Amino acid sequence: MTIPAEAIDAADARRDGSLRLGQVVALLLVSLPLLLLLQPYQWLSALGFRLQQAWPLGGDGGIPGGSLLLVFAGTVLLTLLANGPLKGGRGGGLTGVLALQLEQVQQGPARSAALASLDLRRQLARLPLLLLTHGAGLTVGLESPSASLGASLLLALREKVGPLKRLPLPVLLATGAGAGLGIAFNSVLLGVTYAVEELCRRRSAALINGTLLTTGLGVVVGAATGLWQSTAEAAPAHHAGISLLVGGGPHLIAPALLLTFGAGWLGGVFSAATAWMAKRWGQWLSTPAEARRAAVSRPLMGALVAALVISLAAVASEGWSLNDGQLLILRMAYGEDRPGLEILPWRLLASVLSIAIGAPGGVMHDAMSLGALLAGPLIGDLPPLERQLLVWTAATALFSGACRTPLFCALFVAQIAGTVALVPLLLLVAALAAPIGRWVSEDTWNEVQLERWLEAHAASGARKLKDD
Repeated sequence: MTIPAEAIDAADARRDGSLRLGQVVALLLVSLPLLLLLQPYQWLSALGFRLQQAWPLGGDGGIPGGSLLLVFAGTVLLTLLANGPLKGGRGGGLTGVLALQLEQVQQGPARSAALASLDLRRQLARLPLLLLTHGAGLTVGLESPSASLGASLLLALREKVGPLKRLPLPVLLATGAGAGLGIAFNSVLLGVTYAVEELCRRRSAALINGTLLTTGLGVVVGAATGLWQSTAEAAPAHHAGISLLVGGGPHLIAPALLLTFGAGWLGGVFSAATAWMAKRWGQWLSTPAEARRAAVSRPLMGALVAALVISLAAVASEGWSLNDGQLLILRMAYGEDRPGLEILPWRLLASVLSIAIGAPGGVMHDAMSLGALLAGPLIGDLPPLERQLLVWTAATALFSGACRTPLFCALFVAQIAGTVALVPLLLLVAALAAPIGRWVSEDTWNEVQLERWLEAHAASGARKLKDD
């Protein structure tokens, strides 16, 4: 009798979750090929930033015609390919990893479909879409494609490397995805927290968020009441971020609280808007046409409309609605000529439309950049450190409100800020914003994609995800 692969996984898993020597060696050896495979992604991301810098970005220069044509033509071509011959490479590519974390997808056709979505050849087919995404300046980032590439590489090696085959499949895929993201963003800690929070959410979300809420408030209160001063030599330097907030008085505490709740709420709106736009886009493309000619023209018409909207948003925002938002975040935190709040609707529109038409990437930088914009009216002429604190607070809150991974969100923003001084404060902000975002929109974008995938593949207990 043939033993199912899932039974082998369960039988071979160690009770304490530790790795065998062969598995340690195999995973260490995987790091080099994964690093090399991720390099083209980094080149494409850098290309996107260089092309975006040709736009005015708040300066006095005019809109370069060549750049505008690139945005329009690139969006048209990507939309046609992502909804046609390269449909398998659209989106972030993580739905298969998320699906295979569920018990109801451990056997049958749903399992086969999930594994097929992580075929390494499909990742290579995503490269033309990634080139068009960053060449046209669409807003999505590298995090999801990098994570799915890591998962696909370990899955491909699993059949050839015995020690990897003895790892439970959900663990193997989460490990590869976390490693892909961590290497892409040069952070071991981000890779680990992403795997634990995003990919293993059902097992860890309540534990992590609850711990962050209780511990975070305790640390902030401890710093505010001066308890840390009694052990000044031992107190870690990262409490300087809390000291800045508390020492700044009400003129910082009030806007920080306002941004935490307001940006957390807008994060939920961002998730809901993304899901709505993607659903409407899919319904419009799948609506039966009256005649064969109309059926052929419908995808082209959609591509032209999407390209026109994204191009107009780019013109109206002077280029700030393009790319994944890192340039915008840094300008809000450190620049003098900062874009105003009027950029936010254009940025939001470009973000949800880029995701809906199938641009391969994730929403993390999108969410952070929207949060940074939201802080604009409150930072005014504040000193640099105080301004930065509010920008990072808003970016973290909207990010966490949209993605509901507070530990990962806080650490990601702290890495962009380049300082650990803000970590305790940002952890508390992220922990507060996550439930606020869920009150507005129950599902994150990744959860929406997973649920739709389960429904499409008729996996038993598809609706069980929300109840677990």
